[in-house]
Amino acid sequence: MTAIIDYDAGNIRSVEKALRFLGEDTSVTGNPEEILKADRVILPGVGAFGDAMEKLRRSGLDKTIYEVVRRKTPFLGICLGLQLLFESSEECEGVSGLGLLPGKIVRIPAAPGLKIPHIGWNALSFPSPGRLFRGIPDGAYVYFVHSYYLQAQEKACVKATTEYGVTIHAAVEKDNIFACQFHPEKSSETGLQILRNFLSQ
Repeated sequence: MTAIIDYDAGNIRSVEKALRFLGEDTSVTGNPEEILKADRVILPGVGAFGDAMEKLRRSGLDKTIYEVVRRKTPFLGICLGLQLLFESSEECEGVSGLGLLPGKIVRIPAAPGLKIPHIGWNALSFPSPGRLFRGIPDGAYVYFVHSYYLQAQEKACVKATTEYGVTIHAAVEKDNIFACQFHPEKSSETGLQILRNFLSQ
């Protein structure tokens, strides 16, 4: 069973729908006991970094996430869920993230011809092999919606990048932690394959 953490940060039903399409037994829950019983856990999210961290801390779900990671349960962050795994974000100065991985979230710089937020399909490149991307060719397109992007400190954990004025760290993996800046649940067959690969962990 896969638990999708419900902390009132949106984007949950589309993830649930994609997992159910793949035949996965899925629970959308904010109950720590149910989350800790799950075989896999997903942290989705859209919205502001600071608001999301406040909701996680107020509900105690930050502690639940730390315990999930400690237990080596496969864990996937999506979009804002990726950003929250890192130390800080320029979107909300002074607000600490979960700090599970070293790095920071910064604003996509303005450039001629680039719209911010970045909304749409972009091609992925794979600087090193990632378990989420088995069977997915270099240059595959996925769907992004974001104004801020990851600068990971540990380059070895970066498994996918994309170009949008700058090189964006689009996905990371380390031990049992996986995360995507893009939305696999909205990325057609490529996204479904990424989710299948996560479900096989």
